Amino acid sequence: MSDKTLYTLIVHSENIAGLLNQITAVFTRRQINIESLNVSASSIKGVHKYTITAWTDKDTIEKVVRQIEKKIDVLQAHYFSEDEIYFHEIALYKVSIPEFQSNPAASKVIRKYNARIVEVNPVFAIVEKNGKGEDITALYDELRALDCVLQFVRSGRVAITTSCFERVNEFLAEREAKYNNQSKK
Repeated sequence: MSDKTLYTLIVHSENIAGLLNQITAVFTRRQINIESLNVSASSIKGVHKYTITAWTDKDTIEKVVRQIEKKIDVLQAHYFSEDEIYFHEIALYKVSIPEFQSNPAASKVIRKYNARIVEVNPVFAIVEKNGKGEDITALYDELRALDCVLQFVRSGRVAITTSCFERVNEFLAEREAKYNNQSKK
């Protein structure tokens, strides 16, 4: 069996109810655990982007992509290794103000990770960190060691690659041309 690699799968589709279930079912049937999943509108009107990460081997991820591309509402699906894309996460940390203020190391930790405090009230503060997953986890671990974390949430991976959007634009242009040709008949 091949070594497992963390792959990022980017899927572009129309915004159709039930498609997310169809996509995740492909992973479930192959017993692949999804590490992170982020779905949002893309920069192209009417097109949504799914960013999915999973540990698997190259042969399996290629099969998953082919199965997902067969879905009628999927415009395209591509997989990428870590070095082929730019990716980030965002995390929010709710920290207790009394514990945070009583420990001078807390603000040093925030600065160390280039995080920023986005809200403060007498009970808690919200700290925001953008970056790689390892840095987000490391900041969490250090704040937790200071016993000041009340809540923690992270977005999951968001990723971008220019070639992927160019392919979507080409697909949409071809689809529009085809539609215009049919409507002229």
